[in-house]
Amino acid sequence: MLLEVKNLKKTFFIQGGSKSKGKEVHALDDVSFSIKKGETIGVVGESGSGKTTLGKVIAKLLPPESGKIIWKEKDITDISEKKNLSFRKEMQVIFQDPFSSLNPRWKVGSIIGEGLKNLTLNINKDSLEHEVLNVMKLVGLDQKMINSYPHEFSGGQRQRIAIARAILLKPEFIICDEIVSALDVSIRGLIINLLKDLKDKLSLTYFFISHDIKLTNMISDRIFIMKSGKIVEILENGDIERTACNPYTRSLLEAVPTLQKV
Repeated sequence: MLLEVKNLKKTFFIQGGSKSKGKEVHALDDVSFSIKKGETIGVVGESGSGKTTLGKVIAKLLPPESGKIIWKEKDITDISEKKNLSFRKEMQVIFQDPFSSLNPRWKVGSIIGEGLKNLTLNINKDSLEHEVLNVMKLVGLDQKMINSYPHEFSGGQRQRIAIARAILLKPEFIICDEIVSALDVSIRGLIINLLKDLKDKLSLTYFFISHDIKLTNMISDRIFIMKSGKIVEILENGDIERTACNPYTRSLLEAVPTLQKV
């Protein structure tokens, strides 16, 4: 297995910020699963279901309260900061809002190349620019805009910048956290198709987080349905409207808007 998660738990305290004053919220409640190399796992649930927290804990952006994260048969739950830097090359995160995740004062070339520059100390300027130009072409960005700033791009183009930044490090696993939810409907399909194309070309494994179950079904091999910090159902890609059994999953399917004839 590429990734195994065992009995992950994560609790937050709100309305006071401490156990004595705050309300206890179980963001992750004994979550376990495994992912094979090359799979695309969709993670679907309402806001507050724990799906984004799960992604952040897997990516080592948040510490778990308890449980284990096994990456390529090695326990990385409590790895040192030095080893975490090496692990960072192998697992990348693409966030929901491409504008807030991109430094508005940096040129696109610097944004895309930042991770490679920081984690590959011996790379020279020309080699770095060559790598950046190649990856811009791969995600469908005009290479002439390498010296442009994020505000000069559309929302879809900014998300392509974020994707380029992630894949430049040649990761094996990418967590996509609601990366199309802020985009126009017409652009979402283009980004989904880009992700599919990159998966085939680069042998990627995706952890695709979304609130849209039907959109997630377009890209996923399996879909984890999350509610209140738990995985309540796992669906195989296909006719999910027929195979879904859990009432909560049925409610998610029914909540997706459909066009009505007038």
